[in-house]
Amino acid sequence: MINGTAHKYGANIDTDGIIPAKYANISDPLELGKRCLENVDATFAGRVKPGDILMATTNFGCGSSREIAPWSIKGAGIDCVVAISFARIFFRNAINIGLPLLECQEAVEATSTGDILEIDLAGGSIKNLSQDLTFQAVPYPDFIRELIAVDGLVAFVRARLLED
Repeated sequence: MINGTAHKYGANIDTDGIIPAKYANISDPLELGKRCLENVDATFAGRVKPGDILMATTNFGCGSSREIAPWSIKGAGIDCVVAISFARIFFRNAINIGLPLLECQEAVEATSTGDILEIDLAGGSIKNLSQDLTFQAVPYPDFIRELIAVDGLVAFVRARLLED
């Protein structure tokens, strides 16, 4: 279960909006997190608490295929991103590092910044505890849930290699 405060943004937030290209030489997720969304909302990184949830409307993560974009979100302390839609390369990069993303138009439209959410990744449910509403996203298949649970593709492969 993921429990946290919603931080909601609009459409077409590209990877440069998530983390400006001038930080592409930084590889530490915590350092990237300090700069996450600074061109969209300069106060974001200072307000996020571990476990919070980022929300956006459509086409979140469009633009380049920069892998530091999901790393910066994770480094900021965000535990899940919920949007109406994601750019496909961003979606895959996020799953590869163990950052869960859910698509749920109804949840995004009914949630405001500051609402408290509870997300069950296994079942795909999103509860807005502030407004006493529940929404259903498509749950991940078992394999993707396993990737997220072990913190991404590299950790997943490493664990598999150690099993043999």
